[in-house]
Amino acid sequence: MRTPILSLTLLPFLASTTSAQENEQDRPPIIDVHVHAYAEDDRWALGAPNPRTGQPLTAASEQAHMQASFDEMKKYHIVTAVVSNDYDAALRWKAAWPDHILVSYGFDDPDEADLAFIRREHAAGRLVALGELGLQYMGIGPNDPRMEPLWALAEELDVPVGLHTGLAPPGTPYTCCPKFRITLGNPALLEEVLIRHPSLRVYLMHAGFPYVQETIAIMHMYPQVYADLGVLDWSRPREEFHEYLRTLIRSGLGERLMFGSDQMIWPEAIGMAIEGIESASFLTEEQKRDILYNNAVRFFRLDQ
Repeated sequence: MRTPILSLTLLPFLASTTSAQENEQDRPPIIDVHVHAYAEDDRWALGAPNPRTGQPLTAASEQAHMQASFDEMKKYHIVTAVVSNDYDAALRWKAAWPDHILVSYGFDDPDEADLAFIRREHAAGRLVALGELGLQYMGIGPNDPRMEPLWALAEELDVPVGLHTGLAPPGTPYTCCPKFRITLGNPALLEEVLIRHPSLRVYLMHAGFPYVQETIAIMHMYPQVYADLGVLDWSRPREEFHEYLRTLIRSGLGERLMFGSDQMIWPEAIGMAIEGIESASFLTEEQKRDILYNNAVRFFRLDQ
């Protein structure tokens, strides 16, 4: 991971449209705990279409992606977003919309994570979370000894950590990440970490899919563990996602599931993900509000 540069180049932040403002007034607030910001991305040059809809890419630069994401957030009344991936880009999002963006420091390789930098950024009030931790892409599990200093620091600072779990795009080991293994995304691998660090707050990104029983077991045993529904809520077949969500709800975990879009380079996925939650007829209105807002307030301690 490159050491982030702290100097900010502010990008223009355009006002939302009238229709977005009207939609915002009609909707209850939402918190998105899984959003990505990029300074650059190879998929922009490739024009990668939305993997669910097949529709062409509409935002293919940092500024266009940020603005389109903000427009979607305003349209659906997302009042807070936890933004990660490129730390400098996330800081620029924060500068453009300071009251709504929380910046998270993510990495894939623990050997490249800068602990002193994390401590300084947290002390300065800029860094509020760690994640997305894409250890799996490097062939590393959360129980790898190289992660121990990071877990200890997160517990010391009381910083929540978002851990990639479960799957990745088809063919990942043949393309970007030859060390990626599905088995390293099993939430059960967190158990010894949680035993050593009982105050550590972790949220399972992608809710451990497809490891539903292991996800339930970890969340049952360790109440400091939450999960986000990012990417499942828009990229998986709707019936499959609803069945997975229904299983977690039936296991009594409704107060620890959080909304995440994991919109990546497709800002329209934010609305698709929200619709994935709102269309779940088996959820009560209270359960929907918990997932879309209340649980994230509690986990990230936003009421403080």
